[in-house]
Amino acid sequence: MSERLSGKKALITAAGAGIGRATALAFAHAGAQVLATDIDEGALASLAAEHSAIATQRLDVTRADETAALVKAAGPFDVLFNCAGYVHAGTILDTDDASWQRSFSINVDGMFHLCKAVLPGMLERGKGSIINMSSVASSIKGVPNRFAYSVTKAAVIGLTRSIAADYVARGVRCNAICPGTVKTPSLGERVRALGGDETAHWQSFIARQPMGRLGEPAEIAALALYLASDESAFTTGTTHVVDGGWSN
Repeated sequence: MSERLSGKKALITAAGAGIGRATALAFAHAGAQVLATDIDEGALASLAAEHSAIATQRLDVTRADETAALVKAAGPFDVLFNCAGYVHAGTILDTDDASWQRSFSINVDGMFHLCKAVLPGMLERGKGSIINMSSVASSIKGVPNRFAYSVTKAAVIGLTRSIAADYVARGVRCNAICPGTVKTPSLGERVRALGGDETAHWQSFIARQPMGRLGEPAEIAALALYLASDESAFTTGTTHVVDGGWSN
């Protein structure tokens, strides 16, 4: 076991599957005590069974009261990884008010409340690392039919840079990760929702990748591990693109 996160306590959202799950396991293997959260309690139970350093708790990131209660009871935390997200498909003309509001509630408001909840504990101890999940589909690259999603993920970059600037002299770092297309259960659900030939849909995602393949959750988790560790002590306010060259 690596000791890169020895002595650190980490809070991770959307840890039941995909990038969140891979990151929870990476953090635990690196020596951290991990509180993994999700709305899928079954997925959390199977995750907890994989490593003794992982505790779990159900958390709906759209509920500010749940967030505040969790941090009050389980904090303070050395690391926060805001991984929860929602992908709405469509152009601006396809986006109704409910979809717009849901996109912001999960992708932006949830991060706002979590950052606001964990920051006092980090500031009191003069250290902490916040890692926010953005996307290449944001201010990095325009992606068709991802209007609401792209707008929220651009907002995440602004949120990240603002927190980094406000607390750079007080020991708290804040960075964003911008993945490209990653092979996760969430992507699988979106492929199935398209209907028709699933193999053809997967091939269309792969065809737009310069590397000829999709990213793997563990590859994003490796970057999150670096940003959580003291190895990245001089890194704050950054957006890290991990997309296999898609945005080049």
